[in-house]
Amino acid sequence: MASCFSYTASRDRCYQYSFTNAGLRSTTIALGEGTVIHCWAPKKHKDAKPTILLIHGFGANAMWQWGYFIDRLIPKFNVYVPDLLFFGDSYTTRPERTEAFQAQCLLSVMKTVGVHRMSVAGISYGGFVAYSIAAQFPEAVEKVVLCSAGVCLESKDMDEGMFKVSSLEEAGNILLPQTPDKLRQLMRLSFYKPIKNVPSCFLNDFIHVMCTEYVEEKKQLIEALYKDRKLANLPKLTQPTLIIWGEEDQIFPIALAHRLKSHLGDNAQLVIIKHAGHAVNIEKPKKVYKHLKSFLLDALPKYGSDSNSHAAD
Repeated sequence: MASCFSYTASRDRCYQYSFTNAGLRSTTIALGEGTVIHCWAPKKHKDAKPTILLIHGFGANAMWQWGYFIDRLIPKFNVYVPDLLFFGDSYTTRPERTEAFQAQCLLSVMKTVGVHRMSVAGISYGGFVAYSIAAQFPEAVEKVVLCSAGVCLESKDMDEGMFKVSSLEEAGNILLPQTPDKLRQLMRLSFYKPIKNVPSCFLNDFIHVMCTEYVEEKKQLIEALYKDRKLANLPKLTQPTLIIWGEEDQIFPIALAHRLKSHLGDNAQLVIIKHAGHAVNIEKPKKVYKHLKSFLLDALPKYGSDSNSHAAD
């Protein structure tokens, strides 16, 4: 009996085709000690072009989150798009679950392929990893882009009611949905205008393809983010940093964007995109790309006021 058609798996194959057609190749790099990273890399790295490392967040694999941007970035950059540990085809048998370890693994991948200088861009959880790369290895990172990344949160924020969830367990159940109702809840929190009335069969299909592997390990990643987290312990980046945030973000409220801008000072620029939620890269990809491109390619990008903050319509 033939297996049922999967919309999610079919779309994933389309992304694979589009990444390949754009000039990227799928490669798997063994880092030793049971750690393997999958990465989309240029078929041929061109030294004359700058390099950008694109890091995804929770949810589907890297292709789904960065798919819109690939064709636009490749003519201007050497583009690398890895799957973080426990996403896509990346995994480790080691016990580490911190974003610092994820960062170390990604930098090892870049060194393995011969890249020693790059800009980094991260979405949500990927922003935590991008921040960690820039903090741990400042000599390797030129510029940093953080999109909807609540890196300046503190453990006490959840207890004080900042978030829509009241516990890490509840956060894990939503970010790693195992039922259509939990996936609908995630969609409501992630999008300013979530798609309504999605049939359960489509949601179950997405869950089966994207959300059933390494569930416990991913929960441990979430726990590691919050454990004993204090703003006072967050290093200040030395690289120019662009912060992009959806004004209606319900996962990482906009207060965290202003907190991060204050923490980094004049070294950072904050762009707030109106009518967008946490998934601003999906809801407003053209606006995100506009600011991403300008920041990465302009020598001295400026977005407005003396406070280096700007609201985008």
